[in-house]
Amino acid sequence: MGIITGGDLELMRESGRIVRRSLDEMKSFIKPGVTTREIEDVGRKVIEAEGATPSFLGYNGYPAAICVSINNEVVHGIPSRSRRVMDGDLVSIDAGAFKNGFHGDAADTVVVGIADHRAMLLVRTVYEARDLGIEAAIPGNTLGDIGSAIQDHVEAQGFSVVRALVGHGIGRKLHEPPQVPNFGRSGKGMKLTEGLAIAIEPMINIGGYRVSTLHDNWTIVTADGSLSAHAEHSIVVRGEKPLILTA
Repeated sequence: MGIITGGDLELMRESGRIVRRSLDEMKSFIKPGVTTREIEDVGRKVIEAEGATPSFLGYNGYPAAICVSINNEVVHGIPSRSRRVMDGDLVSIDAGAFKNGFHGDAADTVVVGIADHRAMLLVRTVYEARDLGIEAAIPGNTLGDIGSAIQDHVEAQGFSVVRALVGHGIGRKLHEPPQVPNFGRSGKGMKLTEGLAIAIEPMINIGGYRVSTLHDNWTIVTADGSLSAHAEHSIVVRGEKPLILTA
């Protein structure tokens, strides 16, 4: 579990800045007809040009630098030269960067062209839920306060929160304790302390919350084939307002 203070905080902010630049460049590039591998190439080029290493490349054997997941793919989609983005797709991009001994990690979901009302609401809701979770991440609150803020908002819109995947601590390692569920009861769980660095990342589905893994052993999809959306920031708990490292 990483408590980030002093000069280490500035180093983590640099990793977070690189992740944000990578995501922004990919978001600008995504349009109908581009391949998921081309999207990855854009994001990876930014990370490496900044003197950083892609956090995901080779992590537990993951074969790419960026996760690109489309529609019913929740997370960990492997970029491909044959998979092309289509009008109306929901494209989730997840990036990590390692520099000066620290990781940054964030994700966005992009609506390509025009999607139906329910899909658009799903994407809007995942960002709102992420931000509500971040607002709850203050010293003295608990992990349950974060999860409850996310879950209550998502379910109020008629969507579901994935249970099998959670947020995490982050710092010198990409994934550190504690686990940060996107569901839970207010007041329950570990108490948050000043300087705790965590990644808050709701993954929400239009249908049920259950997921399964494809034969590539990486891509996680909704069990019922429904659309999914993902949004993530790396933050540091501090004072009355968390510091968002990947804003």
